Amino acid sequence: MNPFKMAWRNVWRNRRRTLVTIGAMALALFALIQYSGLMRGYMAGMERNILDLETGDVQIFAPGYLDDPSLYTRIETPDELVSRLEQAGFAASARLRAGGLAAGGDTSAGAAFIGLDLVQDQRVSQIHQHVREGVWLDARDRNGVVIGRRLAKTLALGPGDELVLLSQGADGSMANELYTIRGVLKSIGDGIDRTAVFMTAEAFRELMVVPDGAHQLIVRKPEAMDLPAATAQIKTLAPKLDVRSWKDLFPTIASMLENSGGVMYVMFIIVYIAIGIVILNAMLMAVFERIKEFGVLKALGVSPGGVWRLIMLESAYETGLAVVVGALAAIPLSRYLATTGIHMESLGGASIAGIAWDPIWRAQIEPSVFSGPIFTLIFIVTLAVIYPALKAALIRPVQAIHHR
Repeated sequence: MNPFKMAWRNVWRNRRRTLVTIGAMALALFALIQYSGLMRGYMAGMERNILDLETGDVQIFAPGYLDDPSLYTRIETPDELVSRLEQAGFAASARLRAGGLAAGGDTSAGAAFIGLDLVQDQRVSQIHQHVREGVWLDARDRNGVVIGRRLAKTLALGPGDELVLLSQGADGSMANELYTIRGVLKSIGDGIDRTAVFMTAEAFRELMVVPDGAHQLIVRKPEAMDLPAATAQIKTLAPKLDVRSWKDLFPTIASMLENSGGVMYVMFIIVYIAIGIVILNAMLMAVFERIKEFGVLKALGVSPGGVWRLIMLESAYETGLAVVVGALAAIPLSRYLATTGIHMESLGGASIAGIAWDPIWRAQIEPSVFSGPIFTLIFIVTLAVIYPALKAALIRPVQAIHHR
């Protein structure tokens, strides 16, 4: 007896049931491949927004700054520290931060002033590429600023309009100046959207009377280095300063990203349990319909293991066909979702845990997007077939031949 040939023939003895079973498995696989790609794309997009637009991989502060942000709590020699970090293979940029009032026309709002080194900052942040209206900062325009999207909406201002900034300088004097809005940012995150006013470091120092130091250093690690190792090395380069990884600064989002794989596999199991029930029912029906046949096979000398292998081969053929159909059908849609994505402009400005939602939701294609659903399907189907296969293998030949 050729078990492979016999199993293939048995698969198509009831064509309708076989097609329904294969279709159910293929549809579940197709749906979960898309789900896996979209979830990975969503998580990757959120992490990318955190690292590229807001925090970098690691941030450095003067001791106590995070507990009580103050204009006077500064890193004393930021240029020397940036130089040490760059020699160690990191990219770093210093930022100056202060709070105050932004006013335009008859409206005012609380604002966060952020002073940048325009050249260095482009090495650690992509925020300069996320201007929705107007243009980014220019070192030649000392009185030009770029503001957050919601702050612009609150003040009813746009590119070319004048913005008044008010605060108290480091020397105790009244800090006030008239600026021109060069650009308005896309949605970045709640904090930046509502309050941010970006300016050159020179303009910040002049406004707030801060001749030296910096409040924050943003650091990007080499791509090949993992985050814990990078954080540990940066701590040795800045031993007296407060060094925090992005996961320390955003623990809720870090936990969400770390648990995303587990959430996906829970979804896989839930869907595939339903598919497993379908497979179990189909294979049990196939066994009961062929009890006499199994009895004759065993009477002719086929061992229980031979019957077991026959049932498992039939299931393997059906699963293999489902995998081929489901995976091939998923490839074009996955490519479309990865390149074009789902346009969700109606959610523009929405945020999750303070991080902006990208209005174009793109999937991420990688081997695990396909391998995870496929291996989970194979595992669940194998579990579902064990009982019908045992039932067939343990049939007694005499009782089976006389079964009605």
